[in-house]
Amino acid sequence: MATILDLISSPPLWHLVSLFVLGVMAFVISTISGGGGALLLIPAVSWLTGAPSAPPIINLGTFLSRPSRMLLFWHDIDWRLSKYYVPSAIAGAWLSGLLFSRLNASWIQLVVGIFLVSTLFQYKFGKVDKTFYMPKLGFAPLGFLVAFISTLVGGLGPVLNPFYMNSGLKKEDLIATKTANSFFVGIAQIGSYTFFGVLTTQLWVYGLALGIGAIVGNIIGKRFLAGMSIHQFRIALLVLMSVSGMLMIVKNLDLILT
Repeated sequence: MATILDLISSPPLWHLVSLFVLGVMAFVISTISGGGGALLLIPAVSWLTGAPSAPPIINLGTFLSRPSRMLLFWHDIDWRLSKYYVPSAIAGAWLSGLLFSRLNASWIQLVVGIFLVSTLFQYKFGKVDKTFYMPKLGFAPLGFLVAFISTLVGGLGPVLNPFYMNSGLKKEDLIATKTANSFFVGIAQIGSYTFFGVLTTQLWVYGLALGIGAIVGNIIGKRFLAGMSIHQFRIALLVLMSVSGMLMIVKNLDLILT
């Protein structure tokens, strides 16, 4: 039977160090710009461990980091919104876990990328704070759809930001509520990956290295966030969404056309 030391030493050490550093960098950016850490990690983790392994590694690493962010922003969580989002999102994550190895997510990422880039124009480059009315009840179907897709592709955080912003969340409360929702969905995602045999021992080790880095990134990022105004935070959100969207379009358009 393998010892803990055997399990830790089986992946290349530089892989683990790289995942830790990537976790720190991505989640500093994620904390000060309203999420998207998982999406930023997709290209690098895919290159490092292989594209099929990236979604479970990223979802595991981000899941392990969420309790620290929840504690940092506990008093800002909007639990009234979470009660609509979480139950349907859990159902979406489980269904997606079942279909994980059977679907090509390239077309999905391409559509999401176009939507993210469009937010820069929807919000008139940060000059407006809302573009449509988003009732809390609307987070029930939205939770199912986003959890389903993010379980397939490994991260979809920025796509939720326009909906949170249009529901009235602005800064710390946006990050706090989004983190709480993601934490409960993450339980379903990791559970589905494990139940359907997607997570191997090596992927658990990779996810742990990424998660420890993400925890450090959350702590550093919160310090930066405290000094930002709401307008600066909104601009950071829009920049992150647009850059993430363009990366998704370029990557997946190339995959579809080749």
